[in-house]
Amino acid sequence: MAYKTIIEDDIDVLVAGAGLGGTGAAFEARYWGKDKKIVIAEKANIDRSGAVAQGLYAINCYMGTRWGENNPEDHVRYARMDLMGMVREDLAFDMARHVDSAVHQFEEWGLPLMKDPKSGQYLREGRWQIMIHGESYKPIVAEAAKKSADKVFNRICVTHLLMDDAKENRIAGAVGFNVRTGNYHVFKSKTVICGAGGASNIFKPRSVGEGAGRVWYAPWSSGSAYGLMIEAGAKMTQMENRIVLARFKDGYGPVGAYFLHLKTYTQNGLGEEYESKWFPKLTEMVGKEYLDTEGQHLSHKPIPTCLRNHAFISEVNAGRGPIHMVTMEAFQDPHLEEIGWHNFLGMTVGQAVLWAATDVDPKYENPELTTSEPYVMGSHATGCGAWCSGPEDVSPDEYFWGYNRMTTVEGLFGAGDAVGGTPHAFSSGSFTEGRLAAKAACKYIDDGKAEGIRVSEQQIQDLKTKIYKPLETYKVYSNEVVAGTVNPNFINPRQGLDRLQKMMDEYCGGFGVNYMTNEKLLHIGLKKMKLLEEDMEKIAASNIHELLRAWELNHRVRTSESVFQHTLFRKETRWPGYYYRGDAMKLNDDEWHVLTVSHRDRKTGEYTMEKAPLYHLVDEE
Repeated sequence: MAYKTIIEDDIDVLVAGAGLGGTGAAFEARYWGKDKKIVIAEKANIDRSGAVAQGLYAINCYMGTRWGENNPEDHVRYARMDLMGMVREDLAFDMARHVDSAVHQFEEWGLPLMKDPKSGQYLREGRWQIMIHGESYKPIVAEAAKKSADKVFNRICVTHLLMDDAKENRIAGAVGFNVRTGNYHVFKSKTVICGAGGASNIFKPRSVGEGAGRVWYAPWSSGSAYGLMIEAGAKMTQMENRIVLARFKDGYGPVGAYFLHLKTYTQNGLGEEYESKWFPKLTEMVGKEYLDTEGQHLSHKPIPTCLRNHAFISEVNAGRGPIHMVTMEAFQDPHLEEIGWHNFLGMTVGQAVLWAATDVDPKYENPELTTSEPYVMGSHATGCGAWCSGPEDVSPDEYFWGYNRMTTVEGLFGAGDAVGGTPHAFSSGSFTEGRLAAKAACKYIDDGKAEGIRVSEQQIQDLKTKIYKPLETYKVYSNEVVAGTVNPNFINPRQGLDRLQKMMDEYCGGFGVNYMTNEKLLHIGLKKMKLLEEDMEKIAASNIHELLRAWELNHRVRTSESVFQHTLFRKETRWPGYYYRGDAMKLNDDEWHVLTVSHRDRKTGEYTMEKAPLYHLVDEE
């Protein structure tokens, strides 16, 4: 079937992906580009897309500067500690100094924020979290973006970025297809702001069979932000810095509100406190900066999340699991019991349903916790993403190349998961990064940097052939199925995803191997990745939905390759509890107190790895 080609021309700012980062970009682009054409392309529907599609019970990044609660420097110190020193402090500070204004806008637009009736201050769940009634968080924020954009294209899977044929290493737009009609969409644009989201489901998930898709991070986040940018030749940073979450078992319900608001705590299967027993040994592994010589928590610093994970994993491996969340005490208070259930009903309904279905009443039984499979996404509590320029007034020379949040590809900007080195941004921080990127993109255009962009018809047609090839492959060979879905001529997207997840789990440190890897395993994994990439040329799609899955897999494969390369390059265990390099088990600040940066050659596919200096711009308290 020949699908219609739809060309959207003369775009100034193309926003690829309309999660919180993309909506922030569209909103701010209208302010700085009153006469500019702003277009949004979103894989789902802007009203319910991105990581906060289902709602949130808290905004996890808010300084509270107006009340003297925190300042941006405080947040940089916190993020730096949690990431074991590895943060782009210029980017983190830049986000933190602007994030409060974004939250105040959300409230103006109608988002219900919980307040103390006496002081008027937002109710805190923890030092950085404020509580909200957030089931409609995304629709409220999306409305502002829709009013700002000239056009919103929903149901468009962006598969490739267009490159300028007139100038090397300059962006020229993007292409993709409509996941309902199959139509081919071409967006010719002077700038692109990539907010296409991080990567879930690249590691084998714990939930299988009927539970497949029940993962912690948004299952539709297919690493497209990374896949698009890597293919375009953008440098990436910290792609080894995946995250593993402690979550309620099987439903992946979040634990933060329980720890912070309900004041719950954990214990092992014998009813004992277990964390402190692992800290003395851990001190030898990571040094005294994060734990003191007796293995006790430094009182003025939070314990890095990965080190808490390490204690959890170690206790279970010692045979004293499972780890339980002690809810029975807090839930005796009817008010706290109600909050505990609302916490899930507002954003993780599946956990509440699972407890009901399995006769777990947290008032009378302490539920199990587990550690998740790893995820790769830069806006939550990890630093993976594109190597981006910072702000001129803060960034060192090596971190600044003209325009805030611009990648190493001219005219290509990042927001949210796409930006490397800015952990603990969460939803409000991603929206803020979108705003910062949009302001810079408009200045890039106004400075004349996007003049003379040319996109050849050849590039457009070549990409069209490439995008629809899986449909053609299926059409040609579908009559040669030998049994079930087995075909000697092609693989389908599900088969490819199963292979990818198995490789990432077994060779790159997934839960199935207790998050352990080493140089030998990583080399084997990369060899198998090459074989998978060869077979991806023969992937088949029986319909438009499978075509979507094929290109999501493509982005996941490209992301995973980058994770492999970075994990191999960093020869130390920087984040025990997220992953372990069995052949380099200690944190090694002498050699590795640096950021890692990769570049994949667009033409050859070869990777170049380098170390980048890590500047601590904010002093210790």
